[in-house]
Amino acid sequence: MNSRERYEAAKEQYGRIGVDTEAVIERLKNIPVSLHCWQGDDVKGFDQDGPLTGGIQTTGNYPGKARTPQELMDDMEKAMSLMPGKKKLNLHASYAIFEPGEAVDRDRLEPKHFAKWVEFAKKHDMGIDFNPTFFSHEKVKDGLTLSSPDEETRAFWIEHGKACIRISEYFAKETGVPCVMNIWTGDGYKDIPADRMGPRLRYKDSIEQILSQPYDKKLVKPCVESKVFGIGVESYTVGSAEFTLSFAATHDGVLPLMDNGHYHPTEVVSDKIPALLCFFPEIALHVTRPVRWDSDHVVLFDDETKEIAKEIVRNDALERVYIALDYFDASINRISAWAVGFRSLQKALLSALCTPSAMLKALQDENRLTELMVMQEELKLYPLGDVWEEYCRRCGVAADQSWFDEVKKYEKEVLALR
Repeated sequence: MNSRERYEAAKEQYGRIGVDTEAVIERLKNIPVSLHCWQGDDVKGFDQDGPLTGGIQTTGNYPGKARTPQELMDDMEKAMSLMPGKKKLNLHASYAIFEPGEAVDRDRLEPKHFAKWVEFAKKHDMGIDFNPTFFSHEKVKDGLTLSSPDEETRAFWIEHGKACIRISEYFAKETGVPCVMNIWTGDGYKDIPADRMGPRLRYKDSIEQILSQPYDKKLVKPCVESKVFGIGVESYTVGSAEFTLSFAATHDGVLPLMDNGHYHPTEVVSDKIPALLCFFPEIALHVTRPVRWDSDHVVLFDDETKEIAKEIVRNDALERVYIALDYFDASINRISAWAVGFRSLQKALLSALCTPSAMLKALQDENRLTELMVMQEELKLYPLGDVWEEYCRRCGVAADQSWFDEVKKYEKEVLALR
């Protein structure tokens, strides 16, 4: 059988368990996934030349990383051409693009410093998500920003956050798509602190001051992201899971953002998604792949990625969950890293959409648990690959590994010359 015949056979097989693959393909085409710009240049950005600091690090030195805004945009375009599905652009504030002689510090950033990114997003029919950059800067004092006891330091970073609120609203107005603005800091201590509450009270006040900047809540979706530990802050992080979740729960319009690398190794975000959906109208995700710790490996079509997608889909929450990718691997070809991660998440969403959730829920509610186990195991060998191939064909991209030929060609003709 050729691929079209295999798809028709798969369509019939899924149809027997109540799954309409035609509807699945059309639905998947319109689920936006936010693609992070920082995979392309190892989180360097364009506003500083120093090393990464603040609880994060990138490992590897594969040749050909983007060095300029244009190179980064070119690389993103190449990567996006290899991905099926709807994209959104995710930026950090450190990716501001300045004209000669107009550079400003982070507390004075303006929408005009991101105008070229708006042009890029409009060209590709994408919305834009945004992140204030509270790391890799000389005004990070003693490893602290929004929680610093030094009021001058704290004031600088509060003004940075307010500037980012204004820029986020600009993005939303220009693209017509709400902007998810995520607040995360690497604030914390390497060893056991004497005061755990004080930094958190300052952090709480700082975020509240940032959110005092007027904005349209329909256009800007502020989030707070937690982290269990980071490089140099192994013993204590100010923005813990309990802190950020409580903050979001007690401040109208603020979303909790969960990064599945920011918890203890035995915790899984897939289990947390339905818990939060019981209380929050909307939540946000950064999907990554932790290996023993928050290592930000490229997302794969693995068990937890599939479970994350299942929980979003089976709880009818595709309109309530903002999905973004967040990883940065400098040890491999960066175009390939983007493409593998995005395609893997698309496969996970496809798998979830092809799961007869209503049937499985009914088996659970009726205590037919033996039958539930049987059905869940049978589904693992259903012909998902044939549906994936048809989906990719309709999106105009390669379904198999042949897309990597384009990456090798681009590396030879573009990346190797940098």
